[in-house]
Amino acid sequence: MAESARPVVWVPRPIDGAVVESLAEWADVRLGWGVTAASWADVAPEVQGVLLRTARVDGAMMREAPRLRIVARHGVGLDTVDVAAAAELGIEVTTTPAANSRSVAELAVALLMITRRGLGPALTGSGAGASASAGTGTGAAPGDRASLIGRELSGATLGLLGYGRIAQLVAGIARDGLGMHVVAHDPHLSDDAVREAGAEPAGLDDLLRASDALSVHVPLTDATRGLIGPRQLALLPAGAVVVNTSRGGVVDEEALVAALDSGHLAGAGLDVTTVEPLPGDHPLRNRPDVVLTPHVGGQTREAMSRVGHEAAAHLKRSLLSLRG
Repeated sequence: MAESARPVVWVPRPIDGAVVESLAEWADVRLGWGVTAASWADVAPEVQGVLLRTARVDGAMMREAPRLRIVARHGVGLDTVDVAAAAELGIEVTTTPAANSRSVAELAVALLMITRRGLGPALTGSGAGASASAGTGTGAAPGDRASLIGRELSGATLGLLGYGRIAQLVAGIARDGLGMHVVAHDPHLSDDAVREAGAEPAGLDDLLRASDALSVHVPLTDATRGLIGPRQLALLPAGAVVVNTSRGGVVDEEALVAALDSGHLAGAGLDVTTVEPLPGDHPLRNRPDVVLTPHVGGQTREAMSRVGHEAAAHLKRSLLSLRG
């Protein structure tokens, strides 16, 4: 490739159109969709940057791309990037840790409200037409109005597993807007730092014992995989709910199903699961006590724009600085 040529950037999955336009101002953008879709095999010999949303870039792919200098993640997690291979090959990996925080926090609170109030059946339509049977004394079917009696959030305790940007936003909404008591566990923060950010610090077991609602906000790592398992779920108070907008593998789904089946937990709100999407016959599907959303925590128009532009800015800084 000639020295004066523009850097080649591959975008494998659709992103905000304005971001693509901004990239095209300074780079040769190859899109992984549309009538002129470019595959990795097409771009590997010359690609210098990747703007990665939901696709994956592994070590084998990196080794096929001798000019690759940066993988800019459209989001927070690094589980779709072989970080070790990138470090070995001198490839920069960036994320956009703050750009979608507000959107994810808002979804976490929405799932918290729905599960605590037990509104899953109403949202799926199983409560439609319930008013006709309400108050008849004949016994309401599940999902009927008479059965939709949940719990208030005000006065309840919210436990936050992880206390980074998103969890702190959730804490502010829950504490100041909903009147909840907030406790948090984060081994990477001192107790004073947790207090200064508006929550009561607690060890993991103490957090679980106190939590009428548990909201998960930690990345998926070797240390956190299966962190919330049978023992941890058993420590939650009877009737507690679990919300996860982080990564599916943090919560042991088999243990979660068992805790729901036993009646120990009142419900769960999951934006993430170990396998996405969940198979149609998965035991978490089609349950009145589980609300599932398809990993859309960061998918608001505002967040998608912010995340895309920030990832593009990382690419521009890295690739244009090389040309100095």
